[in-house]
Amino acid sequence: MDDKILITTDSGARVEAHAPVIVSASRATDIPAFYARWFVNRLAKGYAVWYNPFNGRPMYVSFGNTRVVVFWSKNPKPLIPYLRELDDRGVHYYFQFTLNDYEREGFEPGAPPLNERIDTFRALSDRIGKEKVIWRFDPLLLAPTLTPGRLLEKIRGVGDRLKGYTDKLVFSFVDVKVYRKVRNNLVKETAFFTEDNVENAEPNGEQRREIAEGLAGMCERWKSEGWDVSPATCAEQMDLEQYGIGHNRCIDGELMRRIFSGDEDLMYYLSCGRLPDRNALFAGDVSLKRADRKDRGQRAACGCMASKDIGMYNTCPHHCVYCYANASRETVRNNASLFDVESESIITRRNDGNRRT
Repeated sequence: MDDKILITTDSGARVEAHAPVIVSASRATDIPAFYARWFVNRLAKGYAVWYNPFNGRPMYVSFGNTRVVVFWSKNPKPLIPYLRELDDRGVHYYFQFTLNDYEREGFEPGAPPLNERIDTFRALSDRIGKEKVIWRFDPLLLAPTLTPGRLLEKIRGVGDRLKGYTDKLVFSFVDVKVYRKVRNNLVKETAFFTEDNVENAEPNGEQRREIAEGLAGMCERWKSEGWDVSPATCAEQMDLEQYGIGHNRCIDGELMRRIFSGDEDLMYYLSCGRLPDRNALFAGDVSLKRADRKDRGQRAACGCMASKDIGMYNTCPHHCVYCYANASRETVRNNASLFDVESESIITRRNDGNRRT
């Protein structure tokens, strides 16, 4: 759904590049936390290189048509000083900010302390507006000492400190059975799980309903206190509408329509699936039925519209034990040792041979 254009690389070569209107940065790694300067460098250069993790082939990604960047992060603090550069370039953005409380369990060993992350969330919300900072408590997983009730207490504890700083709470349940990397990391990196009990980390149907009911009551309580936050699931097949919990779209065209309504080119794109042709005699009918923008590369239950992700697997030093994007800490360390902030890509092809499974 994005155009292809010719670009000139850092070495002077002329190559064909994809030119997406919406860039995801990134489901595969935490670009704001660890690659903020690299991202801003590539934005200035006008393109980045992404390597396909399955076949190792490079893809050139031009930022020439980019109107929106969706950032995914557990710690966007390093990127905040650079946001003015995006503003000056006319690039819109919003954040999927994962703010969990798994400190006692040690599930996110590379993340900053919880209090610091909460301060960052509030500062970012003050800086860009609460509608552009979406709170994710994600994923939800259980352990022998982490029951559904205890998990709800943790969500409430964080939420009570985010009142007025966001409009939405997004969550999903950990996928142990689907992703082999998640299973392997939980067994290898924690004292809670073995091959015999690791699937217990994934809440069953009854536990999911208990959590959903608790979240619904929590959001009602917050609403009575003046904070209207909407709960939604991310890529979950289970229907929780009876609890007032909808299905989220993380790359969300409807959200973009609301918060970036002044960008006529973006509004045209969201309606027609293409940017307006300024050289055409007639610009086209913006009242056309909205294009089918679902991202076909994501899971069936994912509601995201199409975007291009520029992150790479095996590059995130948060080392979260539930991660589907890292094969091992050693692989991440090796890639980090080769990283160059001036390079075209976060990673070199030869060091990313681990497939997402």
